[in-house]
Amino acid sequence: MKFNVYENAHDFEKKIDSFLLEKEDVFSLFYGVLQAIKAGNYENPFMATIEEDGNVLAFFQMTPPHPLNIIIVDENRLDEIIDFFIKNMVDLKIEFRSIITLKEWAYKVAEKWEDKTGKAHQLLMDHGLYRLDTINEMLVHSPGSWRYAEESDSAIIEKWFNSFENDAGLSTSPMEQVKKRVAMFLKEQEIFIWEDKGKIVSMMKKSRPTKNGVTVSLVFTPKEERKKGYARTLVTAVSKELLKDFNFCVLYTDLMNPTSNKIYREIGYERIADSVHLGFDKGE
Repeated sequence: MKFNVYENAHDFEKKIDSFLLEKEDVFSLFYGVLQAIKAGNYENPFMATIEEDGNVLAFFQMTPPHPLNIIIVDENRLDEIIDFFIKNMVDLKIEFRSIITLKEWAYKVAEKWEDKTGKAHQLLMDHGLYRLDTINEMLVHSPGSWRYAEESDSAIIEKWFNSFENDAGLSTSPMEQVKKRVAMFLKEQEIFIWEDKGKIVSMMKKSRPTKNGVTVSLVFTPKEERKKGYARTLVTAVSKELLKDFNFCVLYTDLMNPTSNKIYREIGYERIADSVHLGFDKGE
């Protein structure tokens, strides 16, 4: 087996593209981030494969400080591949603070990483990955309408961005960073909002388009406007709009939040995989 680190994202994509397209929905996060790397949106990305006799056995991607994403191609050799991966990461002194991947692979990596380095893992997020092909047209909609967010909406979106992070148990991004990200989202027309009687009551975002799909994310309603169906109605309406340009939509949910999982199933999203985000301590 060989551990190959790639400097060029286009060369990396050529090597792994066929595997990503086989399960474009399940691996949409990896695929979407790779497109952003190609576009120059990340500094110092890490891209690598494990290959043998010209065949790809596994591949990896990381855009620090974000988690390392891991995809195993030959699951029959899971233990052998992970052992080889860990040996090379240690030898090359490539550090990662967390990983995100399918649940079985993640816990196997975490177990072996702890044995090798003494770094224990913690569950940061237990994800359900959902896919939508057809909207449930029978849903009753909340009052109001959706529109693309505009520059004049920046202040409330920036505030809600941090609130979303807090609700999700994520570290709060510095406001300077949030302002830059929101400005980029607005420029690309990626943020959608729901208005009721002229008041903005909910928001969501589209992100990481792949060849045939797109991700729904950053779904947020402030506490005072919850339990009124705004988020469900917004996601329903915008998902229907997105399906005009894409074959499917995907989204990640927090499996510890039964309400959101129920809402997305009602819209027509179907669970296709379980993924986890695991963090590691500093070890011995």
